[in-house]
Amino acid sequence: MMTMEKIVLFHLLYLALLGGVAEATRAEDRLVKISQLEMFVDELPDMPKILGFDVVNGVPVSKSLQIGMFSKKWKFHRDLPPTRVFAYGTSLNTATVPGPTIEALYGVDTYVTWQNQLPSKHILPWDPTIPTAIPATKKGVPTVVHLHGGIDEPQSDGNANSWFTRGFRERGPTWTRKKYHYHNIQQPGNLWYHDHAMGLTRVNLLAGLIGAYIIRHPDVESPLGLPHGKEFDRPLIVFDRSFRTDGSIYMNSTGNNPSIHPQWQPEYFGDAIIVNGKAWPRLTVRRRKYRFRIINASNARFFKFFLTNGLRFIHVGSDSSYNKRPVITKEFLLAPSEIADVIVDFSQSKSDSAVLANGAAYPYPGGDPVNKFNDKVMKFIIKRQREVETSRIPRILIKYPPPDVSSAAAVRYIAMYEYTSPTDEPTHLFLNGKSYEAPATETPKPGTSEIWNVINLTEDNHPLHIHLGLFVVLEQRELVDVEEFKECMLKINDAVKCQISKYARGNITAVPAHEQGWKNVFKMSPGHVTKILLRFAYIHSNASYPFDVSAEPGYVYHCHILDHEDNAMMRPLKFIK
Repeated sequence: MMTMEKIVLFHLLYLALLGGVAEATRAEDRLVKISQLEMFVDELPDMPKILGFDVVNGVPVSKSLQIGMFSKKWKFHRDLPPTRVFAYGTSLNTATVPGPTIEALYGVDTYVTWQNQLPSKHILPWDPTIPTAIPATKKGVPTVVHLHGGIDEPQSDGNANSWFTRGFRERGPTWTRKKYHYHNIQQPGNLWYHDHAMGLTRVNLLAGLIGAYIIRHPDVESPLGLPHGKEFDRPLIVFDRSFRTDGSIYMNSTGNNPSIHPQWQPEYFGDAIIVNGKAWPRLTVRRRKYRFRIINASNARFFKFFLTNGLRFIHVGSDSSYNKRPVITKEFLLAPSEIADVIVDFSQSKSDSAVLANGAAYPYPGGDPVNKFNDKVMKFIIKRQREVETSRIPRILIKYPPPDVSSAAAVRYIAMYEYTSPTDEPTHLFLNGKSYEAPATETPKPGTSEIWNVINLTEDNHPLHIHLGLFVVLEQRELVDVEEFKECMLKINDAVKCQISKYARGNITAVPAHEQGWKNVFKMSPGHVTKILLRFAYIHSNASYPFDVSAEPGYVYHCHILDHEDNAMMRPLKFIK
């Protein structure tokens, strides 16, 4: 933990960078009245597409891309002034929020040189009293890109300390290379790329540094007959933002414990719901099937999606892999960073419109109920003319080997803790009671499987994301006498010695059918032990990785509520040979 001298120094630095709390308070008085922004007036954008491969003489070959991060103005709503954002793109003019969708091809390498073109100061407040990437010159915005769901070497994974500033002038302690290598030899599916800089992930994503990445495998996917093509197969990147009257993004500049952390808040929730860079957009659809790859890119907001006209969702994939079979739901819960790959059949609609709606409390599950603004996401306007359907939904999608519990090489316990101030306000969160800087305790071997028992001792649901690995959720079991167990855990931080078997005997919470396949994120319910089987090998081939996973800087696992990840709910994952 920090000494008092360091805390005082960081507070002075914070005030100098921010321009003082008084100015921030004045800015808060200029918030947009969300009721003045009319819903469903902007068309849903289709983000630019970049191919991650070239074709030479009819044969796909690897490709090197240069994608920059730029400061520019972006229009989130017809009646909102342009907003200063950070955006990914191949140039300043083409940069967008979200960034371009990168389409990769199975078996063909994609190389990306991520170029930081950002200014010397951030557009949002940040807090140097939490573990944070701070350049020695105090100039520049540290960034580093993580391909979420990617199975690639540690040097291309976007380690939080591998950050760099504009023109690579300053680099973090684990920085290794300019050009990242994405192998694209994992199962086909949906990924997304986003910033991952230490202590700045929440503000860099709020500023706009997000984008979709799809790995396609035509030999496997084309026979399925699912909706395809630009019109009928669309990523939907959903997040929330608040705005000032001048159009700028609003983020509270005063922490919930300002004497400890001047700026850090435990969760960020915006007033407006954004899809593909527009607030409450609309999309005109034909009476046929559409495929939507829905990415929750919010900092902390969960979405419980449903359609107001009663149409169902047909789930074909979850996170970065296909389901074995299609699963039909009326509604579904999507945590920050999770991806739902769904099909909606608008030919079944009895109405000419439908609103994609939200019913998730915030924070989830015990927070405020939705209101008349954040309970709506976007609107579908359904054409009346009937169409001849060309796509289909097969009974079987893609089969991957089921989890083999008997093959587990280790059993681990991962406890989630939230610590509070004397006023019962959160100060920080840890996994296994340890800071990120503490030596790695999770040290698996590549090619093996492990069972992790994730114990959530907090009141919030935490989406746990594990880099490199894929896992299947085996069981969610409620803890009994949880406060008694928590008291022991806070004292000795050892689940076995605290006799977890005595407490992990409550009701079983069923794993939703559409989430019973291989995932890289799952919602860890409060007061539960969630058992997962984690696999460190390709699930479609069981082949070994063609790169050294034990190399520095290693990998991580963390809560994907970004405000928690930054302070400091993240731990290293170090592989041993």
